[in-house]
Amino acid sequence: MKILLVEPYLAGSHDAWAREYAAVSAHGVETLGLPGRHWKWRMHGGAVTLARRFIEEGHRPDLILATDMLDLTTFHALTRRNTAGIPAAIYFHENQLSYPWSSQDADPSLGRDAHYGFINYSSALAADAVLFNSAYHRDSFLGALPGFLAQFPDHDERESVDTIAAKSSVLPLGIDLAALDRHRTEREEGAPPLILWNHRWEYDKNPEDFFRALFELADEGLAFEVAVLGEAFAKYPPVFDEARERLGARIVQFGYARDPAEYARWLWRADLLPVTSDHDFFGASAVQAIWCGCRPLLPRRLAFPEHIQPDLHGEYLYDGFDDLVARLRARLREPCAPAPAGLRAYLARYDWGVLAGQYDRIFSGIRAGGTV
Repeated sequence: MKILLVEPYLAGSHDAWAREYAAVSAHGVETLGLPGRHWKWRMHGGAVTLARRFIEEGHRPDLILATDMLDLTTFHALTRRNTAGIPAAIYFHENQLSYPWSSQDADPSLGRDAHYGFINYSSALAADAVLFNSAYHRDSFLGALPGFLAQFPDHDERESVDTIAAKSSVLPLGIDLAALDRHRTEREEGAPPLILWNHRWEYDKNPEDFFRALFELADEGLAFEVAVLGEAFAKYPPVFDEARERLGARIVQFGYARDPAEYARWLWRADLLPVTSDHDFFGASAVQAIWCGCRPLLPRRLAFPEHIQPDLHGEYLYDGFDDLVARLRARLREPCAPAPAGLRAYLARYDWGVLAGQYDRIFSGIRAGGTV
């Protein structure tokens, strides 16, 4: 079976997911994509460019696997002579209905934000199958649709939400967790606890609360070090520079680790992972860190409860900023210990060694006209 993975935004987790699935699938998976930049333009114009390339390159797949960054309706319209009869699935890494907009973005105040959500909506309606990377993501998207459609003046088609829900399912994000094991590093005995940040340096990851908690604990005189990883862009929240100044020598790493081996070694060295994200549809960076033995403190919301077995929610999920600080303070006063093996075992279901076959079976079923 030939799968064409159409991705207008090949960067970060989107790029890793596409490359890694192509490498492990029993099907033939080819990627048709564009560089991951200018996300708004990719959602507007990416389908036009990729439709042209689809025709010029003579693709004849058995299944089209698009992501949420593609305007699938435009892509289908421009390739209709070639894609008629070819089933299409859409995989949602994120969506623009329930994703929080930056306060620095002028589009919401100018009334230009709804278009991106509408692209996601119409693409889901056009697809034969709609796949989400977490149950939280599926529920938040479907839950946001009725209110989103209600803003339009008439013929808002709210009944179409049921149509989309009927063909929606959860297919977790595949991650090459086994690759992290190749760079395992032992934690340094006697060193202060190492607190980890390994997310993008962006507003939706809420670095303000992360560093505010560390400032408070540093002022109390508690011993700890900090490794600040994750990708930074030209503009990033100023709290990172404030943290570098205020935490000083406590910061033992500050900046993106481009080498995967170096990144993995930092995960293995880290002791504590306090996550403060305002939004995460999956949270791959948290899964990677926990897999490497980092003890998590995760918010009891978003997709994070899905990554911890229910009987351990009380120990590893927190409620609100004050609870986070209290739990982090208690952890810093305890002897350092890696996360229990049960946490890692629970996350093994996200490794490609487990998920590749599941992906392949689902896509074979979509091609055969079955439901997901």
